[in-house]
Amino acid sequence: MGSHVSPRDTFSDSKFFVMSTPNAFHNVSPFLVSKLISSTVGEVKDIKKLRSGDLFIQTATSLQSSTLATLTQLGTLLITTSLHKGLNFSRGVISQKELLSHSEMELVENFAAQKVCAARRINIRRDGKLLPTQHVVLTFSTPQLPKSIKAGYLNCNVRLYVPNPLRCFKCQKYGHSQLACRGKSPTCAKCASTDHETTTCEANSLKCVNCDGAHPAYSRTCPKWLQEKEIQNVKTKQNISFAEARRIVAERTPKVGVSYSSATKTKATFSSSQTDPEITKVFVPPLKQVTISTNQPALIRLKILERHLVVLIIFTLNLLPAPHQTTTFQRN
Repeated sequence: MGSHVSPRDTFSDSKFFVMSTPNAFHNVSPFLVSKLISSTVGEVKDIKKLRSGDLFIQTATSLQSSTLATLTQLGTLLITTSLHKGLNFSRGVISQKELLSHSEMELVENFAAQKVCAARRINIRRDGKLLPTQHVVLTFSTPQLPKSIKAGYLNCNVRLYVPNPLRCFKCQKYGHSQLACRGKSPTCAKCASTDHETTTCEANSLKCVNCDGAHPAYSRTCPKWLQEKEIQNVKTKQNISFAEARRIVAERTPKVGVSYSSATKTKATFSSSQTDPEITKVFVPPLKQVTISTNQPALIRLKILERHLVVLIIFTLNLLPAPHQTTTFQRN
């Protein structure tokens, strides 16, 4: 059962658009473009030029969104505008057993006033049969996901929906679908062989094509699957691109061949102090540098510091000149 999408395209809030022109906006005056947009739809929230040469526009009102969506010409420039594919929507999951008897179309119709534009019920396969669950993925026509939604007299909590990693059923790699795969021959998901397909595999041992582990490529214990799931999690929660999410996850993932403790190990270095020769008239060579690892327990670090401070104090006191003695002269 597929998801049901509302045919209505509502503009109730600020929206994100991509504006294109045949020769891009690289050689068009930014002053002219800004003035043309302002005079046509009014002052928008933001305008940025993308690497592709297209314009990224965030509208301020629903009227601006409606006007911009139907715009085909900007001054003498022929343009096309389209809603950004990801930033204008948010997806959440509701779980309500009372809604099991309602179809996806009925849910969209009843939730339409609350900005729901699509619904997809999550199904599970059990004993070869596809069974519907009480979990429904709702798509909202707003970037901000609501905390709850009303289903008649029921108040349904909305949880952030994080999709599973996209895995190609042909090459078994992540990040693209089978239709977009550039692989020449299919790869078995069970043994990583390119000599046969998964359905005809007779291998006795398992091998993952993504990590060489002893499990199939679709295993959810695979380190690569877990990494891709975390990328999806970061992308969804922070509402950023795949490239940005992948970079964030890569930066906080320990490098191969470097232990976690070594990667996180830091050292606190305390510089030794030196007695000023202008005061004591005695030159004191600097003490040996004290280096204390932060991996040691706090009590041990404190004891080491105390010991070095005591040595420094005793050493300094021994160098100070003796107190002046008072001599009394008696008259004869």
